[in-house]
Amino acid sequence: MAKKAVIVGGGLGGLSAAMKLAGQGYDVTVLEKNERAGGKLNVRSGKGYTFDTGPSILSMPWVLEQLFQSVNRNVHDYMKIVRVEPQWRTFYEDGTSIDLIGDLPHMLEQLKSISPGDAEAFFEYMNYAHKMYELTNKSFYKRSLSGLNELRSMHTLKELMGMDPMRSMDQATKKYFSSRHVQQLFNFLLMYVGSSPYHAPAVMSQLAYVQLGLGIYYVQGGMYKIAEGMLAVLRELGVEVRVNSGVAQILTKGTKATGVRLESGEVLSADLVISNLEAIPAYETILDEFGMSKKAAKDLEKYVPTVSGLVLLLGVDKVYDHLVHHNFFFSADPEREFRQIFDEGILADDPTVYVGISSKSDCTQAPAGKENLFVLAHVPPLKKGETWAHHKARYRDVVLKKLERMGIKDLRSHIEFEYTFTPDDLRQLYGANGGSIYGVATDRKVNGGFKIPSRSKVLENLYFVGGSTHPGGGVPMVTLSGQLTADLVLEDFGIQQRNII
Repeated sequence: MAKKAVIVGGGLGGLSAAMKLAGQGYDVTVLEKNERAGGKLNVRSGKGYTFDTGPSILSMPWVLEQLFQSVNRNVHDYMKIVRVEPQWRTFYEDGTSIDLIGDLPHMLEQLKSISPGDAEAFFEYMNYAHKMYELTNKSFYKRSLSGLNELRSMHTLKELMGMDPMRSMDQATKKYFSSRHVQQLFNFLLMYVGSSPYHAPAVMSQLAYVQLGLGIYYVQGGMYKIAEGMLAVLRELGVEVRVNSGVAQILTKGTKATGVRLESGEVLSADLVISNLEAIPAYETILDEFGMSKKAAKDLEKYVPTVSGLVLLLGVDKVYDHLVHHNFFFSADPEREFRQIFDEGILADDPTVYVGISSKSDCTQAPAGKENLFVLAHVPPLKKGETWAHHKARYRDVVLKKLERMGIKDLRSHIEFEYTFTPDDLRQLYGANGGSIYGVATDRKVNGGFKIPSRSKVLENLYFVGGSTHPGGGVPMVTLSGQLTADLVLEDFGIQQRNII
């Protein structure tokens, strides 16, 4: 008889775990408290504008290809994935602008115009980033790691030292580049996982290869098509995905989870439970009746949440021809910006602001002659008991004034649709610890750069997926977390039957 798996939360981690387990014959039910599955990858629309409310950039599409292949499907039958060029356009306070381009010779020419010396070091840096990617591809992307001992078991000492463990990402960047503009550009790639280049290990320099070597992508019709593609496969596999089905409690007996109780009072039994709700909030809420939950949550305190964000969804009655699909308006002093957000836990007085305009690549996302601007400024995660309500109006003004100052002229006078997400919303909608966007911060000194283990240490049949678990935040990493956690389940419970439709 097939093992029964209940998955709490229908984010990408939960959906990918559901796909892989269902493909191996498990009886899977996904429970999502909101009206749509997808987690932070979601959608909102109004006045003819459509916005992806969460991730706007897709990297490492091989992760999706691998997931769909695991159930004998081709991801390209479910969504149209297109490459985006230029990948980013970056703007600096002194008027400098650099495009991040996958055509490396073209990228080299740009760097020559900024810093001839840095252009000479560019390919050496890319070789370094590629080496970091290849090393981590032997372990980080193959297995759900819980710490250094597991990492050591998968590498030789030479390989471990090749990961440059004594350097931070910023120190690695400065080893190759002298221009502050170029340093800021490559350091900021780390914000894909919401961490600080001054705290994260040098191995994260691989993100330069992930972006420039492998490319960045968009899904036609909006990034939510990724969730829709997964949901279509789950229907084909007979998985029940129940929305508007909040879980009130994970039920336990001894050191085992026995099922869940819904907010409606309904009880579902299970042989194993996978929580797409982050571990610390899970122990504090839907596991608070379990005797060891307080200690379990306290033991995880070193896994601090990443940044949260102020998100403005702006429909504007104008086309800004100098902008591209992905735009970054950098702070004048990145060290001060990261220090304020990550060390002091305060709002940056001059934040880097991201502006994504999917209508540049997809005319279905905004009315003709108009554009949909997804505006994001990173902010510190909420502390316990803290609310962001009193920051909302003031920081919106800070962000919009910065964008107008740096070239998006008269932005506020062209807004005809607006919707805002704050850290409060991210915490309420998705249960994110502190309203975190990317899960757990990558910090080589605090947590060794590792994430929360996917296997619960207090309940033998409870697992976690999502950005707070290995390998981290962002679409490919969160999707991979579900696949790798499903692998752990298959190790622990065994493959039931291979019954892929």
